[in-house]
Amino acid sequence: MLFFFDPATAPIYPVCPWHALTGWDCPGCGTLRALHQLTHGNWAAAWRLNPLAVALLPVGCWLGLREWVRQVYGIKWPGLVTRPFWGWALAAIVVVFGIVRNLPGFHI
Repeated sequence: MLFFFDPATAPIYPVCPWHALTGWDCPGCGTLRALHQLTHGNWAAAWRLNPLAVALLPVGCWLGLREWVRQVYGIKWPGLVTRPFWGWALAAIVVVFGIVRNLPGFHI
C-alpha cells in the first residue's frame, strides 16, 4: 500500500488526531510519509519527514526478526533492547522529540 499510494496525497490514510486538534506534530507525524519515501529509496526525504521513525527502524527490524525466529523455530535470541531501561529511555526520547520538533526553527 505504502509503495503505491502516497500518504501525502492519497485520502485513504488516517489523519493524526493530535495534529488535527492542536496543529502540532506528534512524535509519529510523518511516519507514513517517511515509510513511503523509504519504499522508494529516498532516505533523505524520509529522514526529513520523521527522523525518529527512521532511526528506530533497525531496532524494529531486530525485534521483529527476533520474534519471528522465536515463533518459527522456537529459538529465543538475546533480548538486549527488551529490558525495562530501554522502554523508559524510548519513552523519554519520544517525549523530548515530540517537544523539540514543534519548537520554532526546528528543521532537519
